Amino acid sequence: MTNLFSIKTARIISTLFVPPAFTIIVFSIFAFKLEPTLLNRFVLILTAFVFGFILPVIVFFALRKKGFITDEDAKIKEERTFLFNLSVVFYTIGLIILICYHINIISIAFWFCYISNTLIIVIINKYWKISAHMMGAGGSFAAFVFVFGFAALPLLLILILIGWARIKLECHNLNQVLAGAVLASISTYLQIQFIVNYFGNT
Repeated sequence: MTNLFSIKTARIISTLFVPPAFTIIVFSIFAFKLEPTLLNRFVLILTAFVFGFILPVIVFFALRKKGFITDEDAKIKEERTFLFNLSVVFYTIGLIILICYHINIISIAFWFCYISNTLIIVIINKYWKISAHMMGAGGSFAAFVFVFGFAALPLLLILILIGWARIKLECHNLNQVLAGAVLASISTYLQIQFIVNYFGNT
């Protein structure tokens, strides 16, 4: 009974914190924190919803329905590649929109990380199944740390919960979970810092 409860809890956590969910959460917060106008807030949230959430989710379920992805966790790493590649296309379109509307450089920098980090996953995925859940969570954590500083540290609890859930559901082992969190956190923070410092005053 206890194990069944743990599995159900892990499933809820894993579903709530799929990578696209972080897109809506982070960019909605950034919209109200960083954007000075209603138009920019609307553009940022809408772009995040369409190109970072709804389109990747629709593609996932379409691939799942057609049998190209055999289970809801995409446990077979080779089945994830097409979804990742298509997501890069969606993210690239979103990036162009954000640049055209002169969205805050921090949001643009973090959005660029969606492209670069996904490409990193694609490369690693050829050889090893790194956790995309933890990449999404780790990247979002790094972005919050960049904007809010030490006030964002309590969010580490969410990373721990997601990591536990992915291991409990036997989607990843501890090394894959830790690698996803650490790689995304470091990669995202450094990229945001570089982009903001290099392009922020141009």
